[in-house]
Amino acid sequence: MSDLRPPEHQVAGHRASANKLGPLVDGSGLFYKPLQAGDRGEHELAFYEAFSAHATVPPRIRDTFFPRFHGTRLLPTEARPAEPHPHLVLDDLLAGLEAPSVADIKIGAITWPPSSPEPYVAKCLAKDRGTTSVLLGFRVSGVRVVAPGGAVWRPERPELKALDTAGVRRVLRRYVSTVAGDGTDCALAAAVYGGEGGVLSQLRELKAWFEEQTLFHFYSASILLGYDANAVSASGAGGGVRVKLVDFAHVAEGDGVIDHNFLGGLCSLIKSKVLRGKEISDLLGCGVRRLT
Repeated sequence: MSDLRPPEHQVAGHRASANKLGPLVDGSGLFYKPLQAGDRGEHELAFYEAFSAHATVPPRIRDTFFPRFHGTRLLPTEARPAEPHPHLVLDDLLAGLEAPSVADIKIGAITWPPSSPEPYVAKCLAKDRGTTSVLLGFRVSGVRVVAPGGAVWRPERPELKALDTAGVRRVLRRYVSTVAGDGTDCALAAAVYGGEGGVLSQLRELKAWFEEQTLFHFYSASILLGYDANAVSASGAGGGVRVKLVDFAHVAEGDGVIDHNFLGGLCSLIKSKVLRGKEISDLLGCGVRRLT
């Protein structure tokens, strides 16, 4: 237990505390996610077991865009020290980044699986309609931006829930800015969003798989964006840009049908004016080079 701690870079979901279960990291590159209550935890575990062993999932897709699954482990926690709780053992997707800037983007206009009970559907529908999920096919669930000097901007959940389309655009501009406070300079847009290994290139590779895969339908899953603010600031490029899928408690069987809900949200994110267009400098109002 002495090596386990809540991840500093967590931007969405419940944080581990004296009263709540939450994810932990151990400093060696592993991430421990407590199994959720009810059937959600067992459902997510079943997905990881099936996905990790599925012969038709391309190894590059599995290794590049999904957490590697290392089984489960019973852990005592601060919330329940006398009652060890089962945790999924996964790769820490941001391990090795000295100053991770992170964004959690929930994908899909519909965030509940078909088998959901009516009260849960109503709850999700209200949230989807009250955010940009229905309008854009995605919403920003969490963000953490590290500016030069170590200043961190991490807006609270109510602020993110209240974002409209223009607000989402502002957040994704600030995600690639180096200005502390409320300003945006988008100085890192070319390095983070553009280039061969940038966000846009990786999202397009993921999109190509979703245009073909009919194994799973990903409801309420998120795309996690990450880069090392220190590395990208120092070099003007690189920064270990990462694009990962997370949160699989509501994955459904694909039954031979393309996941149009997730694919639609992914396409919307790719086509958003923040990530592509005629000139990124025109779209963002920033003096950076063309990304597409």
